[in-house]
Amino acid sequence: MRILSWNIHKGIGGTDRHYSLERVISVIEGQNPDLICLQEVDRNVRRSRHDDQPRLLAEQFKVASYDYQLNVHLKEGGYGNLVLSRWPFLAHHHISLRYHETKPRGAQLAVVETPEGPLQVVNWHLSLTARMRLWQSQHLLAHRLFKEALHHPTMIIGDTNDWRNQLWKAPFHEHGFRQITSPPSHFRSFPAYLALGSLDKAFFRGDIDIRHAGVVKSPLTRQASDHLPLVIDFHLRPQTSADNE
Repeated sequence: MRILSWNIHKGIGGTDRHYSLERVISVIEGQNPDLICLQEVDRNVRRSRHDDQPRLLAEQFKVASYDYQLNVHLKEGGYGNLVLSRWPFLAHHHISLRYHETKPRGAQLAVVETPEGPLQVVNWHLSLTARMRLWQSQHLLAHRLFKEALHHPTMIIGDTNDWRNQLWKAPFHEHGFRQITSPPSHFRSFPAYLALGSLDKAFFRGDIDIRHAGVVKSPLTRQASDHLPLVIDFHLRPQTSADNE
């Protein structure tokens, strides 16, 4: 199975500032993911031709399920997170990660009915400040809706803005999560044209076998957004009878 995470920057190129959802679609099609977790997805915004990007992307990839979380409201429309899945959702929720009057942020929770069993996927986009990122991470990990599905294998993925790789030590390691995107020097994703920072990260817990993970570097990915996409190939390990006792 394959999951792709990408801050698509509303479909606006990182180098030419040109809006082209077609470039985003071409990149994603080239990777053929089963699960797609996107950040900074526009809906009804002038800069992106008032496109309903969640609907257009869902139609383009003919997904079984999709869910859009509108976090930042603008004068017209806004932008947020989007999860698209080849397989049905068993459940899905939105969690606000907004702290007081700071910029709205959010996390999407989806329990996906994969061919290998249920998988909880969290797609999120974190703050630019370290203190806020720590609070947002702790808020998610302690949230009732998140913990309700934690008996399933769980993957948390998205744009963390975590330049210094601080989230790995606390709180994720403390909660039994392992970091997929390690060492950070192998997962530099921002800025796309000359990637220096490992901002797009993934963590997992439970019976997940990671086969391959990396950022996608090509002339097209360097043009299509200001981030490079992160792609992970994985399987869910079959549960033994002891696991169910």
